[in-house]
Amino acid sequence: MALLKLQTDQFRNLSADPVTFSPSFNLLYGENGSGKSSVLEAIGYLGLGRSFRISRHQAVCRHGQNRFTVFGVVQPVVDGPAPEHSHAGDHHRLGFARNIQDKETLLRVDGETVRGLSALARLLPVSVIDPGVFEIVAGGPGQRRQFLDWSVFHVEPSFASLWQQCQRVTSQRNQTLRNGRLDEHLLRVWDGQFALLAERITEARQSVVALFQQAFQSLLDEIETPWVDGLKMDFYPGWDRKLSLLEVLASHRDQEVRMGHTLYGPNRADLRLRYQGRPVAETFSRGQQKTLVILMKIAQGMVLANLGKQVTFLLDDINAELDAEHRAMLAQKLYELRCQVFVTSIERPQPELLWRDTIPDFRMFHVEHGRLSEE
Repeated sequence: MALLKLQTDQFRNLSADPVTFSPSFNLLYGENGSGKSSVLEAIGYLGLGRSFRISRHQAVCRHGQNRFTVFGVVQPVVDGPAPEHSHAGDHHRLGFARNIQDKETLLRVDGETVRGLSALARLLPVSVIDPGVFEIVAGGPGQRRQFLDWSVFHVEPSFASLWQQCQRVTSQRNQTLRNGRLDEHLLRVWDGQFALLAERITEARQSVVALFQQAFQSLLDEIETPWVDGLKMDFYPGWDRKLSLLEVLASHRDQEVRMGHTLYGPNRADLRLRYQGRPVAETFSRGQQKTLVILMKIAQGMVLANLGKQVTFLLDDINAELDAEHRAMLAQKLYELRCQVFVTSIERPQPELLWRDTIPDFRMFHVEHGRLSEE
């Protein structure tokens, strides 16, 4: 699916006028504070249910207002890979509204109220590449786990429900661990449920990791960098699989009671990246880490593209992080994926520098005071 129309109300400084986008590339430029990133942020709400820039909904609501709305129309791209069970011409209307004062969220798909964000996310897979994305390599396991689970969610339909169940069981288990007097019988009940969910979640993750590693390796085969041969990527499920999770939990009971929370299981999974046996965060330069993350994001899009799912990429202020060579590589690979892309920059983009061979269809917008003017 590609986002063809966007309209917002009381969202940051954005104008309420509807905007029509290209299903291919959309280039947005303007001064700092003009609203470029806010456009991407609004799109992110339709595919992620949140801002990729800040955690509080209140921050995106226009000052003095108590409610904001984001509305969009998505549709399969005719000349690209169409989502499963869809036909050219199909379209869906997505809506996200948040009442700041009442702390209530309203989600709609085709005019019908839906309960979960997954209903929107499945129709508009959104992948963000901004300065913060490089924490996938430099940050902790949680960053990489979130990166991995985004793919698993879009590949394995049952994953969202399994993960929600696992989070509830983990919360109950943590409460039991923190009780002053340990209820061993109750803890064993939670252990059993936790272990069953952990196996199913791990199987889903492992199957997607295999697809991701295949796509990632195909990219590495195309580039010439001195670190390719020494790079190794491994999936760590959150415990030593030589033992069952029940055995691991039983043998570390005293440790978990002291800490007061679950230390082993799918909540501790990681996608470990090493170069010559050491973490890449310790061995790679900042530039090498950026290249690695870009390739990981592209491989993520390739996995979904191979399944007939189109990703909408949001590239926010990449000029500040990537040199011309890396920008061109990223633009070319995303063009080959036939995905939808939104790119923001302060300077007016130069398409001939992004695509040196074939320039794809694109629309260019100048953003000023929250209003988009197509050029």
